[in-house]
Amino acid sequence: MMCVICKTGETHQGTATVTLEREGATVVIKGVPARVCTNCGEEYVEESVTAHLLKTAEEAVRAGVQVDVRTYAAA
Repeated sequence: MMCVICKTGETHQGTATVTLEREGATVVIKGVPARVCTNCGEEYVEESVTAHLLKTAEEAVRAGVQVDVRTYAAA
């Protein structure tokens, strides 16, 4: 797919590091599957993966986490 940000790069399967902040909690998730632009590095995460990331962040908030670093694990 063509990158919608730089409009010149193509995206290829890769991984990203996603940082989510909510209610004082910061959750960093490494190794998230994403499509990454070869030109500008913009990362595109699938909707199903995003839903999983948001669920993970919500669980961290409920557990009282302030800072958490994880490796992505598919549901």
